[in-house]
Amino acid sequence: MNRTLDKLRRRRRGVVALTAAALLLGGGLTAPAALAADDYTQSVSQLSSTQVQINFTPTTPALYVDVHYTGVPGLGQQNVRMTNGSGTWRTTVGGLSSGNVLDYWFTYEKSGPQYDTPHFSYTVGGGTTTVAAPTFSPPGGTYAGAQTVTISSATAGATIRYTVDGSTPTASSTLYSGPISVPNSRTVNAIALKSGSANSPVSSATYTIGTQAGCPTQSDTPNFGPNVRIFDPSMSAATIQAQLDTDFNNQKDTLTAQFAERRVAHLFKPGTYGVHDNVGFYTSVAGLGQNPGDVVINGDITVDAFNASDNGVALQNFWRSAENMAVNPSSGNDRWAVAQAAPFRRMDIRGGLQLYPASYGYASGGYIADSKVSGQAASVSQQQWYTRDSALGSWNGGVWNMVFSGTSGAPATTFPNPPETTLATTPVSRDVPYLYVDGTGKYRVFLPSLRTNASGPSWANGSTPGTSAPMSQFYVVKSGDTAASINNALAAGCNLFFTPGIYHLNQTLNVTRANTTILGIGYPTLVPDNGVNAMQVSDVDGVRLKGLLFDAGTTNSQALLTVGQSGSSASHASNPTTVQDVFFRIGGQIAGKATNSLIVNSADTIIDHIWAWRADHGNAGTVGWTTNTADTGLVVNGTNVTATGLFVEHYQKYQVIWNGQGGKTIFFQNEMPYDVPNQASWNAPSGVAGYAAYKVASNVTSHEAWGLGSYCFFDTNPAVSSYHAFEVPNTSGVRFHSLLTVSLNYRGTITHVINDTGGVTPSGTVPVNVVNYP
Repeated sequence: MNRTLDKLRRRRRGVVALTAAALLLGGGLTAPAALAADDYTQSVSQLSSTQVQINFTPTTPALYVDVHYTGVPGLGQQNVRMTNGSGTWRTTVGGLSSGNVLDYWFTYEKSGPQYDTPHFSYTVGGGTTTVAAPTFSPPGGTYAGAQTVTISSATAGATIRYTVDGSTPTASSTLYSGPISVPNSRTVNAIALKSGSANSPVSSATYTIGTQAGCPTQSDTPNFGPNVRIFDPSMSAATIQAQLDTDFNNQKDTLTAQFAERRVAHLFKPGTYGVHDNVGFYTSVAGLGQNPGDVVINGDITVDAFNASDNGVALQNFWRSAENMAVNPSSGNDRWAVAQAAPFRRMDIRGGLQLYPASYGYASGGYIADSKVSGQAASVSQQQWYTRDSALGSWNGGVWNMVFSGTSGAPATTFPNPPETTLATTPVSRDVPYLYVDGTGKYRVFLPSLRTNASGPSWANGSTPGTSAPMSQFYVVKSGDTAASINNALAAGCNLFFTPGIYHLNQTLNVTRANTTILGIGYPTLVPDNGVNAMQVSDVDGVRLKGLLFDAGTTNSQALLTVGQSGSSASHASNPTTVQDVFFRIGGQIAGKATNSLIVNSADTIIDHIWAWRADHGNAGTVGWTTNTADTGLVVNGTNVTATGLFVEHYQKYQVIWNGQGGKTIFFQNEMPYDVPNQASWNAPSGVAGYAAYKVASNVTSHEAWGLGSYCFFDTNPAVSSYHAFEVPNTSGVRFHSLLTVSLNYRGTITHVINDTGGVTPSGTVPVNVVNYP
């Protein structure tokens, strides 16, 4: 967003304040949830025109598995104890005909407790059955010695072909006939095949054998450096409040702190505190309990239009976060009036939540995940917002684009009037890794499990399902660390914990080990020098990136972050890489340059809340059409990539290019570049005027997206126009829902919303809406 005050005063934004009726969403978990991709695989095989077989393979052997299903004509809900055969539990369902839809879910035992899964559906005769992807036991990882690996598919009668040289398996690859030996480090790829069915996706497991001794033991009570404040309930409230106020005064000013180098984190150990934390730029506030209720703030965690220079608007309230706490607001309502890159995660607000400034000025956030608000969440003057896997007492308001997935209490889909779009569940998600203190006073990082078809906070029925890792396996990155020292830690098998600071990199950070976690607090900022790419993640399972800011250096980088090598094709559906609260900046603080910000080559990657921003304002000399140059914010080449909470702004060509099949996006917020000098310099290769904000490649046959907005503000030359905001193939498998375009203050135009559909943006900052396409 452009936030210079003369432009802010010229904008005209309508505000719609609505009281939404609560909508209770079905299909959620009914017991503590051990999650699909970590705990089991499931599939349905069509045996005949009237029979299907339901298959369930738990990762950990189960004493029993029950399947519950509806959809058989003439029968109500059926509950059946499944039959175990070589670790896969099976049940045959008959009495079906083409078009019947089975709704089914499982109850299974794991090491004593019983768990329920989300609901799944299967349409009889709905197309070619796809063979279940192979699974590996033991899973890929680092092992001291050779491993004997079993490969299986939940599809009965399937054959498996595999490779051990990193190549993609085909029908002519080695036939799997029994457990295989993995004597040294290698990647095993496998595919399952069955006559009459579509081949499975490729599965991949990387085994590191004996070449790494493991991360040299680090401290479980590390020194996090001078920029991390750790508060204990034994400290006096006055002492804590004085530190909070000092940090806020240093970080609050929009004119001086927005592009300063100061970074800070406020961490609260389990207990109860009577404080008020005003959250400024580059500040992370988090509880150190395993669950949000372990840290209780009797007070407030506040973001507002704090400064006189803000003129009552919150359009520049970037780069701050709140996480993993319960808040009893002093006035009954907490206030979180933010713009981009300000996540609100794992929060338990015991009252209402106001997402707008006290002045009722405009705001341009925002993102909530894995949270609960017992009262009303009110957006009022917020222009757009995305809420994922949460629970709200109710929702009030909507300006342009309010999107919800897996959130009870969210309003029903009424787009465009009011502009609210709701999905009952989130197709795939995994909550962020987070730091906590265990009962012995040692620090650990919790690693939540994957969720499929999730609804509600992961901690709604108790502790978040998942595992934890001791800080002894994390290298703590602090001031003085270099790219070499960080790469040495990665090569030794360590995870990384970045503390607040700015880190210049003269070599690429190489993440090659499966299941590596890289966690940052206090907006640690990675700056590539001399044109290197800042970080490269290999095409391996389970890498988790959270809480990082990539800031382009003054020499052009081809990419700031790349996930997977070009041509990556292995399946990671059971353990994907996640990119969460990872932000990209081109210009603003320095005159940065990068052709691309984020490139995703690995299949199944989850992009969960990013803001890729080519700066439209900043320090003197850091912004301009030929100064902070950048082509594209996000390029997706991998298959089955999911984006939940995607913010991309002001890049000079396509903002997003999606080349991979099977992609999904839930919520997209975009502004086209403000500083296009003239039309001739900004016409797409196809010859149409301007570059689309979101381009799906012409060969893509499957893609779906919900809740997308693209705005223009061609301030340098208002004669500039873009032919359309969304450019997609015209095919039934590519579907878009709830789209809009807006010309801000009528500075330039967008002729169509998507392809040739949707009218030209009018004056008056009025949206043009398309409910569904095609």
